[in-house]
Amino acid sequence: MFESLLATGRPLLADGATGTNLFAMGLASGESPELWSETHRDKILSLHRSFVDAGADIILTNSFGGNRRRLALHGLDGRVGELNRRAAEIAREAADRAGRAVAVAGSVGPTGDLLAPLGRWAKTRRPKFSPSKSRASKLAAPTSSGSKPCRRPMRCARRRRRPQRST
Repeated sequence: MFESLLATGRPLLADGATGTNLFAMGLASGESPELWSETHRDKILSLHRSFVDAGADIILTNSFGGNRRRLALHGLDGRVGELNRRAAEIAREAADRAGRAVAVAGSVGPTGDLLAPLGRWAKTRRPKFSPSKSRASKLAAPTSSGSKPCRRPMRCARRRRRPQRST
């Protein structure tokens, strides 16, 4: 899907400000946005559909904090794969209903750990986000404070021969 959109040669529009929009929809400070894919599925689907309706060619899954370190803050570290799959399924549903080509990108955010010299970089297990299992078209690692937090998810995407991008 993503490759065919790139082949058009036109600029592609991606969604943005998912977290900001979720707060506007009622997400409380300190609450897990990733858990909303389970507890507020209709709101997540509605948000994705609003991005598609606004013209987005690429929508990102509701999985920015869907890594073991971030989800552990909510006691959800044992559900990383499950919550990421659910997030991708909802985004894929919105894309499939679009009536046009819309790619789904798996959003992979930072762990929240501080890098040296301000903190120590803790090694974590490989991300439990599998684009092929979730039907995501590409992997996106947005909003990172440096290249090191992006390296592991980008290697994961390359091993699976998936497109990737990072900002």
